[in-house]
Amino acid sequence: MTRTESTDLLTRLSERDVAVLQSLRDHRLLTTNHLRRLHFAFGHAGEPAAAAATMRVLARLEHHGLVARLERRIGGVRSGSSGITWQLGATGERLLRRMHGETKRRRYLEPSSAFTAHTLAVAELAVRLQELRDRHQLELVNLEPEPTCWRSFTGAHGTVEWLKPDIYAVTASSEYEDHWMIEADLATEHPPVVVRKAKLYQRYATTGAHQTRHGLFPAVIWVVPTDARRKALEAAFAADNTLRPRIFRVITTEEFEGLITGAVT
Repeated sequence: MTRTESTDLLTRLSERDVAVLQSLRDHRLLTTNHLRRLHFAFGHAGEPAAAAATMRVLARLEHHGLVARLERRIGGVRSGSSGITWQLGATGERLLRRMHGETKRRRYLEPSSAFTAHTLAVAELAVRLQELRDRHQLELVNLEPEPTCWRSFTGAHGTVEWLKPDIYAVTASSEYEDHWMIEADLATEHPPVVVRKAKLYQRYATTGAHQTRHGLFPAVIWVVPTDARRKALEAAFAADNTLRPRIFRVITTEEFEGLITGAVT
């Protein structure tokens, strides 16, 4: 795609079109339902009208190669268009790369089922944060998806380590600012694997790098699908006497919004 072609295509896209593409760039994968909630939540007679408008826009963007749908649907065929998963198409990737002045190409291939499930679980939490902002239940000061939210630091033996949370967010109410590092857990990893990730967070906290920059260390939240999984991770954390329990919190997906807004302590 030449610069002239990019400019011509941009002139034919609305601000919302570009915002849809940017959301797919940020989150890598989103369902039709996610995109409806992010970009079509207002200005329609109801949810069915918003869903229809979402699909019309996505079909148009797909026709131009700007977005692409995955073969598998979330929730199966019965989920309808809301279960379609989308990613940037080749043309959309090139267009945004030019917009951001980047030269390195991102490859968008059909991802594995495990990658898709986890990426969409992370996206769901990110969408919820943006919905809380749009409903004026909090101020969303910062939202960093992967890989922007990854942090490198020097470990105890001088080696570089990488901490890779799923989301880093800063929220604020009228009185307080809260920092969060969020892990979307689908109960697919054994608890000892999660404990090793918790120890990595603790090593990062020990460096003091985040505290120096922000004045505090974020709360580290594992968001899990069931109460049984919550109990399993809490037991695994409690059994390791090297962990500082005040850093970590395990909650279910149903508790997520209440924790973020302060309705649940």
